[in-house]
Formats: sequence, structure tokens, C-alpha cells
Amino acid sequence: NPLPGTPRLTAAAMACAFSASTVSTAAALVASPKPAGVPQCLSFPRAAARPSRLAAAGSRTARARSFVARAAAEYDLPLVGNKAPDFAAEAVFDQEFINVKLSDYIGKKYVILFFYPLDFTFVCPTEITAFSDRHEEFEKINTEILGVSVDSVFSHLAWVQTERKSGGLGDLKYPLVSDVTKSISKSFGVLIPDQVLLMFVFDHL
Repeated sequence: NPLPGTPRLTAAAMACAFSASTVSTAAALVASPKPAGVPQCLSFPRAAARPSRLAAAGSRTARARSFVARAAAEYDLPLVGNKAPDFAAEAVFDQEFINVKLSDYIGKKYVILFFYPLDFTFVCPTEITAFSDRHEEFEKINTEILGVSVDSVFSHLAWVQTERKSGGLGDLKYPLVSDVTKSISKSFGVLIPDQVLLMFVFDHL
């Protein structure tokens, strides 16, 4: 059951972090020393100077951490453990305009809140409709879904009124929230020009 209280952010992530000593040891194994008793005049080919798998993995992890740090500072991303930014906005649900407020779900339901670029694009429609197709499964675990983009409610309405075979979404079983002022996107730190994928997990509402 959802725990009462304020929405908070948690992170579910697995990172492979390698210490400097581990990377150095792995890199040292690339070029083996000459066998004992071999004349010094004989030379052995050394392995090509390239990063080991461990070093490469450590480098990727470092780059990921660096991006998170830069993004958090530059775009004011929500930090793990902080309150999820509340918002109230107009949305489209069941072919009608409704009002949605995130804090209304506190202590009542879990929430999957996702953002997508624009209506009538081919970036995320399959994911958007997949959430709707499996909505009953989310209801069974007391979870609500909210989709958000910077389009108007009129654009949302037109998209859900268009059949899937014609490039539309068809009727969805959850609300599409309008963020024309971009205030919601900015508060969650997802309005990023670099167009990267960001994911947040609400542990409870």
C-alpha cells in the first residue's frame, strides 16, 4: 500500500564503479613482462596501448556521473530524496478537458509520470499507447499514469481523436497533461536541449 506523506524521488540504478587501483592493475596485465631467464637482448611485442574493458567501463561510469552533476547544476534537476515538484494543470481524459494536480494522489496511488517531446510525432507513440493498453495491470497495483508534453490540450484532444492507423493515439485510458508554459517540465528538469533520456522513480505519493 502507498505510504502517506509527500511525494519523494528515489533512484533505482546499478553502476559499475572501479577504483583507480583496480583499473591500474587490469591495465598492467595488458603487457606481460619477459619470462625469467630470457636474454635481455630479446624483445617481446607489447600489447597495443588501449583501454582495458574495466578501464572503459570505469570511464563510462565517470562520464555518466559527470553528466548528472552538470545537468543537476545547470538544469536544476530534482535530487534523490527531495520532494517531487507539485503541479496543477489542464489535461485531456476521456475526450474531455479536466484538471489534474499531482498532490491529489498523495497517500492514495502510485504515479507513473512521463514526458514526451510533442504530439503527432513518431518518437514515443508506441510507448504512450502501450501504457494505455496495459492500464488495467497498473490499476491492479494501485498505480495511475500521467503523460506530459508542452502541447496544448487542444493538440492533445486532436491526437487522441485520431485513430492509430492514421498516426493518432486513439482514446487513452489515462490523462495527457498540457504543459504549454513549460513550468512542469522545468520543475522536473527535463526540458534539456541535449535531448537525453531522464528517468525518475516516485517511491510513494
